[in-house]
Amino acid sequence: MKIAGGGPKCRQQSAKPKTPRKIKLLRKTLWKWTLLVCIVSLPARAQEPQFLPEIDAHLKLNSYVRTYLEAKDDRDGGDPDQFSIGPSVQFYLKPLIRLKKITSFDLDDSKTRPLVLETGYRYITSPNAPPENRLETIATFNFSLKAGFLLTDRNRADLDWKNGGFTWRYRNKLTIERTFAIRSYHLIPYIAAEPYYVSQYQKWSTTDLYAGCLFPVGRHVEFNTYYEHENDTGKSPNRQQNYIGLALYLYFSLANK
Repeated sequence: MKIAGGGPKCRQQSAKPKTPRKIKLLRKTLWKWTLLVCIVSLPARAQEPQFLPEIDAHLKLNSYVRTYLEAKDDRDGGDPDQFSIGPSVQFYLKPLIRLKKITSFDLDDSKTRPLVLETGYRYITSPNAPPENRLETIATFNFSLKAGFLLTDRNRADLDWKNGGFTWRYRNKLTIERTFAIRSYHLIPYIAAEPYYVSQYQKWSTTDLYAGCLFPVGRHVEFNTYYEHENDTGKSPNRQQNYIGLALYLYFSLANK
């Protein structure tokens, strides 16, 4: 004898729509933030974007330590046209399974760690100016969100020595990203915001907004293409800059895995 409307299959079918609704809500939130980046950038549309190239070569020494060499055109925080180069070393905690799942197609395995500590040195040169020496100290936290989103909270302090003087600045970069599949290929779009507190001006003087995408290629190469809008209020009048960035990330390992 059959009982109308009472089987467990009916109850399972009625509960299915809940998960897609949450995913749609998070996707809408991501696109809203992307739209916000574009809207904020509208006042500076008249200025042509400048190009920012970068190369980072990473070498994983073991499961808990990685070092890398960075070379880039550095104009962060309202800096003039300048070139920076230098090494960094990163220290990991153990990876988390839930972080591994949502970053399985990203070549940067530091995103699988809940905490990454980093220190580095940069030698910075610019036309018609004395060279600058910078010590970087960074603490990065990674959080797994629902629907496969990753939230990264990077806290960075730049200690700068230039021409006998010393300045410092604090930077807090929040990034949200998610992997999407196009057939068998996986790409990783993201948005980010990074305010700067600069000791020279004794205030939060700069805000950078990013919208970009990571493109893994094979096991050792990843490209990062992004658009950056910067609002600098350190000097009068305020300045707004737009950048198009292209970074090449290389990943190698001495560890077995």
